Order: sequence, then structure tokens, then C-alpha cells
Amino acid sequence: MLRGVCNRTRNPLNGSILVAPSLEASLYEAIVAARAIVCSSGGLTGHMQSICRGRGIPVLRVDRAELADLVGEVTLHLESQSIVLGSDTGAGAHGQAGGSSSLDDLGSACAVIADLQDIRTINSCGPKAAQVDSFFIREEFLCLAAGLRPLDCLEGGPAAIEVYGRALADRLCTFVEALLPGQRLILRLLDLRSDHAAGVTEVAPVAVEPNPELGLHGARWLLGSAAYRDALHVVLGTLRERLGEEARRIHLSVPFLNDAVEFAQLRAHLDLPPEVPVSAFIETPAAVHAAAAICAAGATELFVGTKDLVQFYLAADRSNHLVADSYQTRHPAVLDGVRRVVESARAAGIPVRVFALGADLTHYLEGLPTPDGYMMCTAELQQVVLQS
Repeated sequence: MLRGVCNRTRNPLNGSILVAPSLEASLYEAIVAARAIVCSSGGLTGHMQSICRGRGIPVLRVDRAELADLVGEVTLHLESQSIVLGSDTGAGAHGQAGGSSSLDDLGSACAVIADLQDIRTINSCGPKAAQVDSFFIREEFLCLAAGLRPLDCLEGGPAAIEVYGRALADRLCTFVEALLPGQRLILRLLDLRSDHAAGVTEVAPVAVEPNPELGLHGARWLLGSAAYRDALHVVLGTLRERLGEEARRIHLSVPFLNDAVEFAQLRAHLDLPPEVPVSAFIETPAAVHAAAAICAAGATELFVGTKDLVQFYLAADRSNHLVADSYQTRHPAVLDGVRRVVESARAAGIPVRVFALGADLTHYLEGLPTPDGYMMCTAELQQVVLQS
């Protein structure tokens, strides 16, 4: 059980319970400041709810009509997914159930993070934290944490692009300082869907797309943006200037990719130095079937994004709670796709990592060929580390 004051302001209120119709990118600061969230829509693995999972922030869903009644102090009964208006003296602290897998089962573990606090959370877990050898972050989460508006910056001309690139590099330098020896940081390049972009953009035009999840984002957007290429060069140049050889601890990963042609085109378009490692995020069925070719095209590592892979294999929007029963992370088709990627990477001698929800980890460990490592969100990986 968890008790707190409702926050309906959309602004940060530390330790409050955020009440909102849906979780949007524009709510980032309020989300990370909350102890819990009550909303009326969104899937368990949606983009913004993934931040909540990473932080261990519980999310309860109620009918939209009931949101208006949630004012003042409320008590959330997490196990029964119910809410009591007013105080409840029986309420205690929220805790998460631990899993049965150990850190050794994960291979070279990778933490999926939202900001600097998550690195500190993992690395404060004692000696076992050194077995977490990498941290994976989306560029858009860096932007949200820094208060940046990516599209506005990229549309603002050379001076704005320079500001954007240096701001990102500043945050990445701070992240590198928090790493333990042997750890690295993987930056997933900007992948801002139009519906999320609309919430954090004031000046730049944003297309209205009927299905943003299948629209102009990821590799296909990056290929069309010369401004982003220039911004990324500012980032890499600033990192080399400030970190020297330590800049090699930051690797890049291409998002929402379909095939080896896109991978090769994007690497050429971004004009990246050959020494900069570029990995590929495998999250579409097309990328699954092209995994061997993507390795041959120069990918230094593969990351299997099972959350998106599930929705594309099963045609079940991961942000839509109405199709939650169809969104099955252990579906045979999904597991077959993951197996194909692992086997392709193994045959090519390329490292491969698989994202797993805590509830699925044991199932994946038993049913899949062994990858080089597993990726987990911060809160779930922290439990594995502490219990090992």
C-alpha cells in the first residue's frame, strides 16, 4: 500500500501521486518526481511507462471518469489495484517482489536507464554492481531530463544545433564520470515519434500521423535530417575534447531499423568516424530476418528490443491497455524471432543482448539460446543485483 497527495498540476511535486489521463513525454519531470501514478490509458510497456518501470514507480489504471474524484490525499492498494480516498492508517511502504534469477544468469548485464540517478542506483549496490557492464539510454530521455526541445533546437540553425550538441555532451560526460571501471554507455540515437514530439515542441513543425508508432521516426527520420548529423558531430567532438580516450566508453545504437541497407545508409549519412562503435537495435520483424546482413554491414553489437518486437509481431500496440491480453511477451512467434537474432549474431561473432522484463527473465533463460547478456530496467536489475 502507498499513501500520498495527488498532483494534478503536470509540474514536479516530489513524493506525490501523479494523476493524469495518459503518460506523455511532456510529463517527464512530473513522472520522475512521483511516488506513484494513476492514469486512465497506456500499456504496461509504453514508452513513458517504461520510465516508471525503470524507477520502480507503480502505475495504477482507472476509468477516465474516476480521475476527477482523485483529489487531496489517497491510498493506493497496489496488490488489489484499488484506491481509497483520504488517508488509510494501514498503508505501508511500497516494495517490489524479487525474482529467482541471479546476476550470473544474465551474462554481461545491461541496465536500461532514464537518467544519471539510475547509474548511481545500480553502482551503489555493492561489489556485484561491477557485473553490470553497460548502461543503455535513449537520447530523447536525455533531452527530457535536460529540458531540451530536440526538434526546436535542430530547426533553429547552426547556433541552436551547437547548443543542443554541447548540452547532450555535457550530460554524457557526467554519466561517464559515474561509471565504474570497465562499464560503458550506449546511446540510442534520437527516436522521437510525432505524438511525443508534439508535446515537447513549440516552434518546429510536427506532422500529424494516423499511426505514429509506424510513422516517420527512428532510422527513417535520422536519414532525412542533416541537422541531426551536424548535432551528433558536435556531441562527438565535445566528448573527445573533454574526455579524451574516455570518450570511447560511449557507443551509439541505431533505433527502429529494418535492414542492412538502412544501417549502411545511416552510417554513411551520419559520416561517423570508423572508430565510433555503432550497434543496431532489432525491434521489427524485418530487422530480425536481416540480422545476419546487419552484422555483415558493420554493426558492432545487436540489441533485441522485445517490447517493440512483441507489438509488431502480434499487431498489439504496447501503449494500448485495451489490447493488453494480445500483447504476449512469451508468444512462440516472438521467442522464435529472438532466437533467430541470437543465432545470427553468434554465427557472425557479434555480441547480442536481449531485453527482458523481470517477470519473463526465467522463462527466457530457460527457453532461448544464451545471448551475451540481458538488458533490464533499473529497478528490476537492481533487485537481481541485490539478491545475488
